Amino acid sequence: MQIHSHTSNDLSLRLEGSLDALAVEILRPRFDSLVQDKYDVTLDMTQIDFIDSSGIGAIVFLFKRLRSNDRSLSLAGVHGQPLELLRYLRIEQSINVQEH
Repeated sequence: MQIHSHTSNDLSLRLEGSLDALAVEILRPRFDSLVQDKYDVTLDMTQIDFIDSSGIGAIVFLFKRLRSNDRSLSLAGVHGQPLELLRYLRIEQSINVQEH
């Protein structure tokens, strides 16, 4: 899992690889720090080819924490298996999901 961030009016975090239990352990501290920042957050998932329940849980956790601080979360560049799973779980009804 590689993480790249870019800050402007909002913070964009580009994720690479799989968003699974191992990646979530790496991301957890970064997600915690995102909540402390004062930016809306976009997760660029263009390079994510697999997501499991741990990855979904991490996204939902981040969404809830940001929302409780009046900030938003968007998922950009979602495609393939991650998009199918997000649709199946109807995540796009709560979180802005932009397809690749």
